[in-house]
Amino acid sequence: MAFSVNCTQHADVVRIHLAGELDIVTVPEFNAALDRLLDEGQRRLLVDLTELTFCDSSGLAAFVRGDDQAVSRGGWLRLTGATGRVDRVLRISGLAELFRYDREHDQHDPAPLSDR
Repeated sequence: MAFSVNCTQHADVVRIHLAGELDIVTVPEFNAALDRLLDEGQRRLLVDLTELTFCDSSGLAAFVRGDDQAVSRGGWLRLTGATGRVDRVLRISGLAELFRYDREHDQHDPAPLSDR
């Protein structure tokens, strides 16, 4: 599966749907999407990982970078939908808990996955 990034606006949250493999080759495309969204004034970024099949350390670094940039602008980046190997690497790295999306805590409930 080729890597893809698709963004959907839901109220004041942007759902960023990733599919395929996030690695050193594809991270620039993801970073460009994050930069564009932040430059457009988006502050709350929910990264949907349901179709992400692989994530290496450069992908993890991109999540941290994206959150740092969103936080510096008064927002956040959260992850949702990780499964399999992607979920495992997020848990081992500690990022699963750090970037966990909590509807009550984050107070912004984007449209359900079925509305993508």
